[in-house]
Amino acid sequence: MKISGNTIFIPGATSGIGLGLALRLHEAGNRVIVGGRRVELLDQIATDHPGIETIRIDTADAADVTRASTDVQQRYPETNVVIAMAGIMRAEDLSGAGFLETAVVEVETNILGPLRLVAAFAEFLATRPDATIMTVSSGLAFTPMAGTPTYSATKAAIHSFTDSLRLQLADKGISVLELVPPAVRTELMPGQATADWAMPLEEFLDEVMALLPTATREILVERVKPLRFSAQEGNYDDLMAALAHQAAS
Repeated sequence: MKISGNTIFIPGATSGIGLGLALRLHEAGNRVIVGGRRVELLDQIATDHPGIETIRIDTADAADVTRASTDVQQRYPETNVVIAMAGIMRAEDLSGAGFLETAVVEVETNILGPLRLVAAFAEFLATRPDATIMTVSSGLAFTPMAGTPTYSATKAAIHSFTDSLRLQLADKGISVLELVPPAVRTELMPGQATADWAMPLEEFLDEVMALLPTATREILVERVKPLRFSAQEGNYDDLMAALAHQAAS
C-alpha cells in the first residue's frame, strides 16, 4: 500500500486502533476522513486534530452506510482507500438463549458492516489510482477465544471474505489487505486498556506502519503470529485453553 498521498476513509475510527491508525496515516501525509456514530466524538477529533475530516456513519444501519458512502464519494472524490475498522466484542455465555441478542448485534456490526462498505465502494474505488480496501479481522479469527465466541466467529468470516474479495478484485486495480490485530490495549473489552496480556497501542501502531509499505495480503505484527499460525504449529488446543483461562482470570 502506498504510505502517503492517499485519501483514506476509516469508518469506526473514533477510538482505539482506528483512531490511532487514522492519526498515524494523517501524520504520514494522507488526507484522512474518520467515520463514527457519535457526533460528539467526531467533533472532538476534528478539534483536537486539525486537518482530519469527519463524517457520521453507523455501519450497522444499511441505509446510513448508503447515505454516508455517497456523501464521502461526492465530498472527497479522490478517496482511494477504505479501511473497514468498526467492530464490537462482547463476552457471551452459550449455555442459555440470552447470548443471542448480543450475537445478532455483533454479526450486524462485524460482518454486515464491512460487507456494506465493500458493496458501497468497490465500483467507485475501481476508478481510483492506487486503490485499497483494508478489512480488520483478529488473531481470534484463527484461534478463537471461548468467552467471545461470536466475535471470534465474525472475524473468521471476515478473513474468509477478504481472501475471496482479494481474488475477485485482482483485475480491478484494487489491492485488498487484512489487518490482523492481537489483543491491543484499547477499550474493546473491560480491563483490556491496562491489561499486561494486551499489546501497547503505540507499539502495535509502530509495527503496523512499518509493515504497510510492503503489505500485499495480511498485516501481521509479531505478537499475533502465534494465534495466526497455531493450527499449522500444532498448538491450537493449548492456545485456546490459555485464552479461556486468561479471560476467566
